[in-house]
Amino acid sequence: MPISASDSITLAIEHTKQQLFKPFRLGQWTKLAFVGLLAGELGSSGFNRSNFSFPQHTGAGHSQIPGLPPVDIALLGALITFAVVAALSIGIILLYLGSVMRFVLFDSILLRECHIRQGWSRRLGPGWRYFVWKFLYLLVTFAAVVALIGIPLALVFSAGWYRDPKAHLPVLILGGIILFLVLLTFFIATAVVLVLTKDFVVPQMALENIGAMEGWRRLWAMMKAEKGAYAGYIAMKIVLSMVVGVMIAIAAVIVSLIYVVPAAALGVLAILSGKAAGLTWNAHTITLAVAVGLILLGAFLYLVSLISVPAIVFFPAYSIYFFAARYPRLNAALASASPVPQILPGAVPRPI
Repeated sequence: MPISASDSITLAIEHTKQQLFKPFRLGQWTKLAFVGLLAGELGSSGFNRSNFSFPQHTGAGHSQIPGLPPVDIALLGALITFAVVAALSIGIILLYLGSVMRFVLFDSILLRECHIRQGWSRRLGPGWRYFVWKFLYLLVTFAAVVALIGIPLALVFSAGWYRDPKAHLPVLILGGIILFLVLLTFFIATAVVLVLTKDFVVPQMALENIGAMEGWRRLWAMMKAEKGAYAGYIAMKIVLSMVVGVMIAIAAVIVSLIYVVPAAALGVLAILSGKAAGLTWNAHTITLAVAVGLILLGAFLYLVSLISVPAIVFFPAYSIYFFAARYPRLNAALASASPVPQILPGAVPRPI
């Protein structure tokens, strides 16, 4: 019998200790933190548009809100459009980077060594296919959310209930509860699909150079053959995510107290010393203060990211060991890459 979800935890913990602490290498921790952050291992959009009607100012193309200076509507619209386009562009770029980095992270866990440059060059092909799948999946998800919310609202408006909501209050409350439950179920289902894709479809794409849809076709056959095992995996991963999340939060608070409090005290001391020396706020001192602040912030974020590295290694290792017992090609790759080759129980070819 293939190993269970709970059995995979022990193997993943041992893998994490071997990769991170035997020996401890700060450079590897830094690389894994960077890759894990972009791959979204610890951790995707929509927009709406409203038309605002401002009281008209005497100047054409301007509007004024009481107490605020005149607003150029054309300029404001251009800025909003630029911000939306920039946000969408950055989101797409990060989505692509994360797609390729997901394969770099897979290789890093499988080989117990993180090589970003080589991994990036080698995984551009499957990373692109994974990016296209995720992009289309997010578009379909967004369209489904619009439909789930838009259809009930259209029914309410077509029935005219919005004119006298008190007269239809019980129906509106019941409908709101049902809509909330439907949306909650939908979001949970979409999240589960994303998790299963990165955990079990990405290894197939990496090892066999297939597309995400073909990977899902094979995974679906495996899941139907072992419904209980995969359900247990999802439940166990939810519990582990909650526990690890709390542990990381506690560690981050401790680091904050150790780092932020002394840094703030030194900042106050520097300001008081500057005033005593006759320094004033000008372009030079402000630039220096901003530069120092950015350096301190970067150092703090770096320390916090290092805290997350054990989780960044553990969760992919957990999915790899669970899936390797059900996917012979991954089991063979894991055995050949491991310092101590091992064949997991139940890792025998099965028709897919």
